[in-house]
Amino acid sequence: MIDVLRNIFLYDPTHPLLFTHFYFWAFFGIVYALFAVIVESKAKGRGKLHMRNVYLMAVSWFFYYKTSGIFLLLLAFVTLSDWLIAKRIHKSKVASRESRAKLWLVQSVVIDLGLLAYFKYAYFFTNMLNDMFGLSMQVFDIFAYIGNGFSESGRFLVDTIILPVGISFYIFQVISYTADVYHGRIEPVKNILDFGFYVSFFPQLVAGPIVRASEFVPQLYKPYHLSRRHFGIAIFWILNGLAKKIILSDYLAVNLIDRVFDNPLLFSGFENLFALFGYSMQVYADFSGYTDIAIGIALLMGFYLPKNFNSPYKSQNPQEFWRRWHMSLSRWLKTYLYIPLGGNREATFGTYFWIGLIAIIALILTGSWLAAIIIAIIGLTVALVAITVPSHRKLLYANLNSFIVMLLGGLWHGASWNFMIWGGLNGLGMIINKFWRVMNWHVRMGLMVVVTALLYGADAIWNLPVLHVFKIWASIVAAGTLIRYVVWLIRHEEKQTWLAMSWNVLQTFTFITFTRLFFRSSSNLDPATANQVAWETAKNMMYQIGGAWDNSIIPPFLWEYRYVVTLFVLGMVIHWLPTKFKQWYRINFAMMPLWLMVIVVVAAIVVIYQFITADMQPFIYFQF
Repeated sequence: MIDVLRNIFLYDPTHPLLFTHFYFWAFFGIVYALFAVIVESKAKGRGKLHMRNVYLMAVSWFFYYKTSGIFLLLLAFVTLSDWLIAKRIHKSKVASRESRAKLWLVQSVVIDLGLLAYFKYAYFFTNMLNDMFGLSMQVFDIFAYIGNGFSESGRFLVDTIILPVGISFYIFQVISYTADVYHGRIEPVKNILDFGFYVSFFPQLVAGPIVRASEFVPQLYKPYHLSRRHFGIAIFWILNGLAKKIILSDYLAVNLIDRVFDNPLLFSGFENLFALFGYSMQVYADFSGYTDIAIGIALLMGFYLPKNFNSPYKSQNPQEFWRRWHMSLSRWLKTYLYIPLGGNREATFGTYFWIGLIAIIALILTGSWLAAIIIAIIGLTVALVAITVPSHRKLLYANLNSFIVMLLGGLWHGASWNFMIWGGLNGLGMIINKFWRVMNWHVRMGLMVVVTALLYGADAIWNLPVLHVFKIWASIVAAGTLIRYVVWLIRHEEKQTWLAMSWNVLQTFTFITFTRLFFRSSSNLDPATANQVAWETAKNMMYQIGGAWDNSIIPPFLWEYRYVVTLFVLGMVIHWLPTKFKQWYRINFAMMPLWLMVIVVVAAIVVIYQFITADMQPFIYFQF
């Protein structure tokens, strides 16, 4: 009995609380039963709301302890720190002491980002100092050292820094809180237990969506309400998320994608290419699956989390993609980074500060002055053109600021050159698309002819796999551009037909998938060796994809991996279904009789868990 209780209540790093585990659903069943007792109790008004919030905060802290162990203390520190600082900010604002309020805000951001930088970028800064000054420093976990001092057990490793699960998400949430209090969007939360609940709400704590204080804090004081339709919608989202995670994401990863990315040289060019496209489906199914479950669980408890994905692979350009993908992070970056940088109005000191800092980071990560010089030249060129050509100033500033945001978005995922390439490519894709859309069709066609010809010439001279890939891609884009150019010449107008929309969607999906080569190569790696291993993985995959293909391998591959291929195609078809049709079957599920819903749920769970793998796959974004 003691062993059973120990397994239930003590932290075990090998058995975290995951949405895909039956243990989690037993945990949630008990939590929800007690939650129902509280919300149906005879207590009224603020007393009942406070009791509910305190209960859910305690449950959330237990959930985080079971997921991250002693790092619960870090969550508690951040909660206390930002709650106290927000009160100081509000007090200073009321007293019309703007400078003091700003200083408190800066202190909050420094503390929060300092913690994030310590746990997430310690290896990066250590390597930077070693490379710059010829040192041989090792990372040192000060928190583990303090923990060993208190326990006198030496149980914590001081020469390895472990990234706390979900730290990026709850750090961004508390920053949004102090910023929203500073800007007067919300009043500070008076009770620290209510605030602790906002910071730690367990459905979205470890992988989002990132909940802004102005959206969630008002819900702390609203009574519980769950309509019959909302109950059905919540159940639908939970099942939908489980199906995405277990049937699509985990099955594709275990049966093909992980094998190829672990040893790309053992697989053919076609297999590498299919695995790359498969990873686009895997990461979407994994991340959106988590947020679907989180939204469903929160809705059952009467709380509304923001939508985080909106069929992103329906996007017709990179900018639209980032309005549909990880929407809570995109909104956060726009509100708290892009607009303060100047947005689409101007370039501020922060714009050029980040350009300079990113150039230094690029130099450190690559060891090459070329990368730093290129980034610095981009910034200086934009500044000079903006000064000399005032009519293009706003467009240039908007593009420069959005490019910085995408680069920093890449670094948010980790201090790896591959993450910077991924963010930079997405930023360049957005900028190029903006200029492309305002170009005359004659210019578009001429530009594609020139670019394609240059790539053919470069490929003939250097014969590099990456140039071969770009040459083929440019040829396909040029062919599509030619067809649309001819149609434009005949009609003298750019008509957005379904064929043109489909072409744009496929181009965007291909571009986003290509950038994922660098994203996936940097994931799931030891931070100490991430840069070198990630770059080798990306280079080897590009070598295979851009090298000579043995087409005789394709038919046996399609047969041997027929279940993987079928699931990938089925996933894409479902993803591309019309939004109205998805809404129709979602509402019909939500409104079906309860007895029928129970039968459907049981049948769905039986089917979903037929695909479960022997080793449960953690959610991809836990590492960020």
